[in-house]
Amino acid sequence: MPTALVILAAGQGTRMNSEMPKVLHQIAGAPLIAHAMRTGAAVDPERVVVVTGHGAERVEEAVAAFDPSAICVRQTEQLGTGHAVLQAAPALDGFAGDVIVLYGDTPFIRPETLDAMLVARRSHDIVVLGFEAAEPGGYGRLLMEEDRLVRIVEAKDATPEQLAISFCNSGLLAADAATLTGLLKKVENDNAAGEYYLTDIPALAAAAGLSATAIHAAERETLGIDTRAALVRAEALFQAARRAGMLEAGVTLTAPETVFFAYDTEIGRDAEVEPHVIFGPGVTVESGARIRAFSHLEGAHVGAGATVGPYARLRPGAELGNGARVGNFVEVKEARIGEGTKVNHLSYIGDATLGEGSNIGAGTITCNYDGVMKHETQIGARAFIGSNTMLVAPVTVGEEAMTASGSVITEDVPAGALALARGKQVNKPGLATKLMARLRAIKASKKG
Repeated sequence: MPTALVILAAGQGTRMNSEMPKVLHQIAGAPLIAHAMRTGAAVDPERVVVVTGHGAERVEEAVAAFDPSAICVRQTEQLGTGHAVLQAAPALDGFAGDVIVLYGDTPFIRPETLDAMLVARRSHDIVVLGFEAAEPGGYGRLLMEEDRLVRIVEAKDATPEQLAISFCNSGLLAADAATLTGLLKKVENDNAAGEYYLTDIPALAAAAGLSATAIHAAERETLGIDTRAALVRAEALFQAARRAGMLEAGVTLTAPETVFFAYDTEIGRDAEVEPHVIFGPGVTVESGARIRAFSHLEGAHVGAGATVGPYARLRPGAELGNGARVGNFVEVKEARIGEGTKVNHLSYIGDATLGEGSNIGAGTITCNYDGVMKHETQIGARAFIGSNTMLVAPVTVGEEAMTASGSVITEDVPAGALALARGKQVNKPGLATKLMARLRAIKASKKG
């Protein structure tokens, strides 16, 4: 049976107190909407429909960045969740299969949970996802008779007996596309808010002689983000889970609570991550590599057995070969560092290719930007770049060539050659002593 996703992302999120649409706030380096879409992608949906509203253009840009094939429809008036899902109906025209309704601000639903909802759909027309709430509070209660969901009652409308129920509504729902659309058209807005609620669907299904049920998920999965405090809690939950997963996968974390991962960080077995390391999106670290303390990596690949840091920064496009070393206070951007190559101290390597086994001295800079365009530096295998060398791109240093310390290299250096590009040193005997005496005299006269 084909599956489609309808992801609700139209809300403003007023409690976030932000100009940014709620679903664009980030956890682990990705917007909330991307987390929901990533989970949904695991069921291989035939169609993905995202309902936007507040800040629609910005949300639609984020959706397209994650899945260019996703269809965005707009809810121009905020008239409730049922009304929001109904806006997706035209985009589902001609689709014959199951629809899962997800929420763009609920990032922790697991793919296994969506699979379980689809399995339950084999024997029921409507499937709602519920959870046992530690503090049910204002959640809607799921009224069950054995495995049959009779209806969902909102907390404000519940009797004392119903309020004692801890099985609560997450908001997620699965149904056949045609069935869901037909029921949504029957939803009325005769309530205090004048809105059309998705929660009316189970009762309408029962009245139509259809079967509805609810399956369980862990409360953690159903966490919705509607405040800054909730965003902080969600980040902490994500990081705790990812740290535990890394340890289980054979990664050494010497101080796990100080390491922060992105949603897509991949680290191989027997790699080591020291304290206070931050991984931005798009980082892969191979087996046996060592990421030393206080380093920041984003959009980078670290080869097997390579070492990064301490205090290093790898920016997008950084590619470190096996056994390469990038040391303290080194920044690498859009550069390929060859196998066994060393860039150990106080250097900037940008828009460059460094051959295997080369050595980059302290204070080396690839001068890659002329104020308008970026230019590339190429350094051959086993080259030796002296300390404090300025490589003014575009420039090439050949294999096994050398540059003298303090050189400004503006022309290509042939393989095996030594390049010296600095002014000749001139010594003036006794001049330092005379100069210092003169300066001290000037200082003394000013005090007098």
